[in-house]
Amino acid sequence: MQGPLASLKVLDFSTLLPGPFASLLLADMGAEVLRIESPDRPDLLRILPPHDQGVSASHAYLNRNKRSLALDLKQPAALEIIKRLLADHDILLEQFRPGVMERLGLGYEALKAINPRLIYVSITGYGQTGPYKDRAGHDINYLALAGLASHTGRADSGPLPLGIQAADIAGGSLHGVIGLLAAVIARQQSGQGQHLDVSMTDCVFSLNALAGAGYLACGVEPARENHVLNGGSFYDYYRTRDGRWMSVGSLEPAFLQALCEALGRPELAAQGLSSEPGQQHLLKRELQTEFEKYDFTELRTMFAKVDACVEPVLGLDEALEHPQLKARDLVTQVPRGDGSRQPQIACPLKFSEGLPGPRHIGARLGEHTDQVLGALGFSAERINQFRSDRVVV
Repeated sequence: MQGPLASLKVLDFSTLLPGPFASLLLADMGAEVLRIESPDRPDLLRILPPHDQGVSASHAYLNRNKRSLALDLKQPAALEIIKRLLADHDILLEQFRPGVMERLGLGYEALKAINPRLIYVSITGYGQTGPYKDRAGHDINYLALAGLASHTGRADSGPLPLGIQAADIAGGSLHGVIGLLAAVIARQQSGQGQHLDVSMTDCVFSLNALAGAGYLACGVEPARENHVLNGGSFYDYYRTRDGRWMSVGSLEPAFLQALCEALGRPELAAQGLSSEPGQQHLLKRELQTEFEKYDFTELRTMFAKVDACVEPVLGLDEALEHPQLKARDLVTQVPRGDGSRQPQIACPLKFSEGLPGPRHIGARLGEHTDQVLGALGFSAERINQFRSDRVVV
């Protein structure tokens, strides 16, 4: 079976999380993805624990279905190989700091001259322009500068580190894929590719959807626990008697009434209609008192039968066993290459025509070097010379 993106061939120069997660989605949807990796400075994900049979579980997941070409881009001969690849690879993904690809002779303008249909996607922390374009950063920094951390967390204890890399994935990976596919559609009309500048800070800034709209249009400054959805109302997490947590999103009156009735306090529902902060805080204290009368399992059983937007806070092990997630087939078995399989998170996108099954976990460094160079027309002697000169491994 071919996926919906089977016509796309991608050269992926990225490492770590943002670019590889983006190209994972592309590969899962059928695109042919070839990773271009440094022989001397391989992706740090290759050594990130934990390991399964000596292989990083993160690398095995993020780079499944992709081939690996180990190529020293600082060698002049590497440019010859890239030029040949550009003959039939129409998308390039990179996340070096601005200017690095240009210094290697692989900037957009140089490669566009070889293949005008090339779609060139650059994912960086701060973008290709601006005073911070050359500055180092990580997910937590992008969230901080984009204003999200200022209204996330608790008023008395400050911002909280998130359990996922929101700027990397929601900012970089997902926006990168959206922009890339938009450029593919545009190319179908114009015949021309283009350069896509994806700043993780820009994109995560745009996720200030409600708070940003309120500030720009009405001058309402968001802060921690000062609006309905960030802890300023009863929409929140509540501790159980045994130290677990339940999530409460019962914003609509019918859901709030169902919540309060289930807890045996139907009279509390009227307080939820008030927009006065003091009243909301009083309701939260009352709800917390009620939740602490029950153990986690009791509440989980109770609210499984009540349609009130109340759900348990599950550990990853529990989430994997939840009947809803199991019904959605969110775990797939991926071939390791030795006949065994590794369980991994499946592609979450559901197509009525289906998707191709996973082909293999993340490849060994340079695993497909000979295969790729042979398909480009290089002789065995030339490939051996490349290897002798350390152009490839």
